[in-house]
Amino acid sequence: MKPTLLILAAGIGSRYGGVKQMDKIGPSGESIIDYSVFDAIRAGFGKVVFVLNPKIKDEFKQIYDKRLNGRIETEYVLQELSAVPEGIVLNPERVKPLGTGHAVLVAKDLINEPFAVINADDFYGSNAFELISDYLSDIPTTSSDYAMVGYKLKNTLSENGSVSRGICETSEGMLTDVVERTSIISENGEVVYDDNGSKVNIDKESVVSMNFWGFSPLFFKQLENDFIDFITRNANELKAEFFIPTVVNKLIESNNATIKMLTSNDKWFGVTYQEDKADTIAKVHELVNKGNYPENLWN
Repeated sequence: MKPTLLILAAGIGSRYGGVKQMDKIGPSGESIIDYSVFDAIRAGFGKVVFVLNPKIKDEFKQIYDKRLNGRIETEYVLQELSAVPEGIVLNPERVKPLGTGHAVLVAKDLINEPFAVINADDFYGSNAFELISDYLSDIPTTSSDYAMVGYKLKNTLSENGSVSRGICETSEGMLTDVVERTSIISENGEVVYDDNGSKVNIDKESVVSMNFWGFSPLFFKQLENDFIDFITRNANELKAEFFIPTVVNKLIESNNATIKMLTSNDKWFGVTYQEDKADTIAKVHELVNKGNYPENLWN
């Protein structure tokens, strides 16, 4: 059974200042998403599901229906604030999406096979897709033995501002904890993060989560159970978000799931800030010049 790729593409990009999911960074107008899907097809994925914001649905579908037709089965689902359990009433002033965990959950009716989850605006590299595809191809649909592709912290920093990263703790190749660190930045050869106003050094070789997960369909049920509790407690909040790592940590602590750590040596890059775009374009062109990708992905 070929795995499915679930792409979280519902963000609007407040820090970036635009809809970065469709921003052109390749030599023939490709977006980062195009390279992720291309790598997924090469790695043996059989379907791609996009989680979208209703504001970009029509434009997005117009682009990707044409590009992916005949190449990979493609489906779309919207992440809407209305997608909450019956009887739950959200604060009417809320506009912020409900988080990555909720984004995965809205796709539950479209996926019946092991699947990988990625962000739309992150360039993960072909090795990551090969690692996760090989893993997912061998697990049953009811397995609670999941996986995550991790990256070295030093390979995930932005030269244009601070980033937030989930710092991973492992034991015998298995993930034991993910601790979110904010305002991580490289200064004078050191990497530091913000801890309530104080700068704390962090090992640049630390493995971090870039939201590249591998799950079986069982994860949807586990997500749903936790989401009901989350939204019941936070229905009136304007900014509370339901995150994948929070659920994963609970599953690990309760022995209801294991997460195998698959470490990629590729250099991650993305477009957190508008200033990242030029650097990302240069890196993609370099990969094309090396022969890693064709000049026109879908020609």
